[in-house]
Amino acid sequence: MSVKFKVLDTFAGAGGFSLGFQLSGHYEIVGAIEIDEWAASTFKYNHPDAKVLVKSILDVSDEELRENFSDVDVLLGGPPCQGFSICNKNAGDPKDPRNSLFKEFLRAAKVLTPSVVVMENVPNLIKAKTESGESVVSIITRELESLGYNVEYKILEATSYGVPQIRKRIVIVGSKKVLADYFPQPTHSVYSEGQGCGLFAGLVEDREELLRCPTLWEAISDLPHIEACEGAEIMDYAEAPMNEYQKILRSDSDRLYNHTAMNHSKRMVERFAAMKCGESTEDVPDELRPLKRNGNGKKSEKIYGQNNRRMYPDRPCHTIAASFYANFVHPYINRNFTPREGARIQSFPDWYRFMGKPTTPSRSLLKKEGRLGDIHLCQYNQIGNAVPPLLSKAIAMNLYRQLC
Repeated sequence: MSVKFKVLDTFAGAGGFSLGFQLSGHYEIVGAIEIDEWAASTFKYNHPDAKVLVKSILDVSDEELRENFSDVDVLLGGPPCQGFSICNKNAGDPKDPRNSLFKEFLRAAKVLTPSVVVMENVPNLIKAKTESGESVVSIITRELESLGYNVEYKILEATSYGVPQIRKRIVIVGSKKVLADYFPQPTHSVYSEGQGCGLFAGLVEDREELLRCPTLWEAISDLPHIEACEGAEIMDYAEAPMNEYQKILRSDSDRLYNHTAMNHSKRMVERFAAMKCGESTEDVPDELRPLKRNGNGKKSEKIYGQNNRRMYPDRPCHTIAASFYANFVHPYINRNFTPREGARIQSFPDWYRFMGKPTTPSRSLLKKEGRLGDIHLCQYNQIGNAVPPLLSKAIAMNLYRQLC
């Protein structure tokens, strides 16, 4: 049996990044650093042999890093990306403290000197600058090169690797060994005959040799049919898998986890029922529009078109974000996605169980009630924040072929 490379996951979240490396069969997940208790519980439950430090990486000293993870071969990291996100009106704000956490990833690389480092983030990282106006990507590249790494970065699209979701991420790879190919070649495409040029026109010359990326419906159609307010944390399957993607994600799983629907009001269910695929709250009849909070029945003047949009079943899903419980409506059922449906769209296998509650009160409400200590990453947050495991697996396989 070949020796497996040892992996440490920083800013680990629920462990999607690590899971992809594990699923490749060539890596051992030995540790993780994650500040959120619920996300850390998810990681520990699914990676029982890993040492998980439940604390901020800011509070992990150089000595503690060496004591716990001195022999890691691969360092993974996805520093919190909200400060760089295009969804944030202050995207790239140099005063946002989350924009400095990438320096902690560099510190871990300097202390542990792994053979390979892989960092993932939102594409907007390319535009991010420090308070002095210097490019963040340039800093990361320069610092890793000063540590002896050969560095490349590229924006990868999840659908290129069989993930049924339009999700772009920048991936930065640093390797002590010069690599011929720092990034995996696409294996899938959303292109098919009769659909124009598709999303990947011009990306590869041999597009016809690529596999077709699964659609949203192909990802979730075998899951038990549940309406709003239904479902359970543990369920039995109702039917057999219907395609290869479902077979892969159901492998080694005899039960289903986290398939719980949101507790929608009757009015919200009626609102969803009025939507066609591609439509959102702003498209429903006036009488079904959201009401003002404490507005005595008055219609809200603010309509967020990106919230509660009904997805097309025959296309990849839009990006699963941390708040996807309010982003998307099921293509056929009048409710939002369940955590498990989101996990399927992210390419998590069904045996991967998410801990903590499905949702939590808003930060503003917890602050108002003096309960900021109760802020945690709920199941939806953990799933939406994760690196799609199949994307991570493609990265892991590409690296292994050149490192072994």
